[in-house]
Amino acid sequence: MSEKHDIGAMLKLGLVLALFAAAACSGLALVYQATSGIITQHEQKDLEAALGEFFPDGDSFTDIGEAVQTGIIKSPDPSVVFENAYEVRRSGRIAGVALRVARSSYGGTLRALVGVGADGRIAGVRILEHKDTPGLGANAASPSYYVDKAAKLTFYGQFTGRLSSDPLEPKKDIIAVTASTVTSAAVAQAVRASGRALAAYFAGKTLETDAGSAASTGGGHEDDSGEGNAG
Repeated sequence: MSEKHDIGAMLKLGLVLALFAAAACSGLALVYQATSGIITQHEQKDLEAALGEFFPDGDSFTDIGEAVQTGIIKSPDPSVVFENAYEVRRSGRIAGVALRVARSSYGGTLRALVGVGADGRIAGVRILEHKDTPGLGANAASPSYYVDKAAKLTFYGQFTGRLSSDPLEPKKDIIAVTASTVTSAAVAQAVRASGRALAAYFAGKTLETDAGSAASTGGGHEDDSGEGNAG
């Protein structure tokens, strides 16, 4: 009798635990559903803010991710992945396009939004996500870190206004973040690939991938000056 009682108690306890687990899962699902909508709204607002900053005269923007998926807008650099594209128009005419891009960096994947005007100039760069070292590579995304203090020029700000045909290379025409060559090169390559691809897109052409650009900038090696290459 006692044995039957014990089995019944165990079954009852198991049922109670199962009900609690089901309730917890349902609660988590509801929380995720609610928060994912809020996160999506925030991401949309951030995107609109960035596009407004890149193209202040733009009056509408459209998701043209299909152009990336079909290869109409194609990265010429295999190390730079184009994830999405947004077309901005002014009075019905194309003002420019912004690309959401991903590139391997020192601490992992770095994502950025790169805007290019219909005139072929870089309209702006915003680093969306990175895992690089705080105080070093992370300075590439910091609005308070200046590569030129006198001009109050940020690392990503120095790309704005440059022609997509410019070299856009650290230690050539781009000032690198101190002791963070890997991060600097990753961002520069992402911007350069975006500029080249969109210049071709505006001209009605599609670039072929340059196999020679596939070398990774990941890892922490010494740079030519002997400074640490941490990102």
